[in-house]
Order: sequence, then structure tokens, then C-alpha cells
Amino acid sequence: MKNIFVVAVVVGLLVHFGVLKNPFESETEFVEGYDGRVVLYATTWCGYCQKTRELLGRNNVEYIEYDIEKSLKGKHDFDKLNGRGIPLLIVNGHIVRGYNPQKIIQLVKEG
Repeated sequence: MKNIFVVAVVVGLLVHFGVLKNPFESETEFVEGYDGRVVLYATTWCGYCQKTRELLGRNNVEYIEYDIEKSLKGKHDFDKLNGRGIPLLIVNGHIVRGYNPQKIIQLVKEG
């Protein structure tokens, strides 16, 4: 039983750091009307939202941010996108759920 737990933890870490693909992650979702833009749905207290801001800043990516706790439009759009967690980004029409630096930068470069 202990071995199964150790294997699960190791696999979880490898997925988290992008070494392995998450088998439960769906293909990139696409939404119309966001071509050429990066939109971040976040909150002020979220650590991964801050990491996302820093990542975008380091890579000179212009973006629009909506605080889903303070912006009615932001909350409405977040809900419409089936937002379940933050950060949620739209990068050139592709939805990125959670902090995924490799995917974010890949989509920025593709745009």
C-alpha cells in the first residue's frame, strides 16, 4: 500500500511540473472573440494568480485582468466560461485553467 502511495505522489509531482501530461486534462478549449488578446480572471489574494501576473510581466505580455470578486463583468464572464478555479486565462482564444506556465507561454508564442 505504501508503494502505491509513493508512486501516486511521484506521478502527481511529474504532472504538476509538466514532465508528464495530465491524463484527466482535456484538450485546449477554444472560445471565439478573443483572438490576439490575453485575459486573466483572478483575485488579489490568490498566489497562483500573482505567479501568473509575474510570468506575463517577465515575458512582456499585455493582458486584461478581471478580479472576479470585484468586477461584475469579470464574474459574469468567468461563470460563462465554467470557471471553477483561478487563475483562468484566455490566450488567443484558448482557455488555460490554473497556473500552467508552459501552456501559457506556448499559446502566447503561437498567437
